[in-house]
Amino acid sequence: MEEQKQSLGAFLRAARERRGLTLRAVERAAGVSNAYLSQLESGKIRRPSPLVLHKLAELYEVPYSLILERAGYPSPTADTAGGGTMIVDSRLGPINSNEEQELKEYLRFLRSRRSQGGGG
Repeated sequence: MEEQKQSLGAFLRAARERRGLTLRAVERAAGVSNAYLSQLESGKIRRPSPLVLHKLAELYEVPYSLILERAGYPSPTADTAGGGTMIVDSRLGPINSNEEQELKEYLRFLRSRRSQGGGG
């Protein structure tokens, strides 16, 4: 459980090293510059984009939600069907609880319209 206490940078460095990857290898595989990765691991970049975090999560084979939490973003909740919050986070950035509720209501509206033959 020591990993839970690590900073985002230390966590990412440990995950990269566990996979036996150099910064240059990550740069090539993820399309993220070596300089940016180095700054991220050293803690100079504290809030990287969710898209970068998603690329690193896939490459390092660690849960995306865990990396999001380390970066200070809200992580997807267990009641989110199909990881919808992750998709919103990676495309639009984090959303607050009011926005999440409005999105859910709008989605219910769209689905009810579709089920009533209203198209969509």
